[in-house]
Amino acid sequence: MAVHVGSSSEWTSILQSTIVVADFYADWCGPCKMIAPTFESLATKHTKPKRIAFAKIDVDKLRDVASQYGVRAMPTFIIFKNGTPLETIQGANPPKLTAAVESAVKLAGPSASSGFSAPGRTLGGTGSTSARGPQRPLRWDLNSFINAVVCFFGLYFASLLSLDPYKAAEASRFNMHNPVAAPITPSGTGNRGVKKPAAKSAFRTLADLGDE
Repeated sequence: MAVHVGSSSEWTSILQSTIVVADFYADWCGPCKMIAPTFESLATKHTKPKRIAFAKIDVDKLRDVASQYGVRAMPTFIIFKNGTPLETIQGANPPKLTAAVESAVKLAGPSASSGFSAPGRTLGGTGSTSARGPQRPLRWDLNSFINAVVCFFGLYFASLLSLDPYKAAEASRFNMHNPVAAPITPSGTGNRGVKKPAAKSAFRTLADLGDE
């Protein structure tokens, strides 16, 4: 939130922050009252100790501070970086003030609290921490394991019962005792569609010995 500056020494202390947004106002100023909620909202959103500060300076009480920066119209907003005026905005213009403050906030740099972090081990440590946070230990889900085993064996036995190897071999075209597997005479010979027994191979097999 914004700090109401009570003295010149307090103002000097506030200027130690990297970025300071000062609101020079007066109690009798109507536009000052109109833009005050916008300034307070920006202060609540962006204030960071020792880095970004928002200050309200009553020009009637701190005339020396106001005259130091040549303030003649109210409201006047001055953005400081490292104690040096960076930008001046005169009048109650909320969009312009918001844009100027957001640009100045970027100049403050990353927060010091972010620090430097990287996954790895520390001296004397036993574990590692990833950039996403500490890793959770793996949990063994017994129910999921049992369901997977049941599904696997169910599919396995179903495939065994659905396959009859004897019928498959009997219907195979490589079965010499299967009449359907006998070749058909070529077209144009006058016996179209008539099945003839396949010629016996010159090599004798166990099946030929069984026929004798």
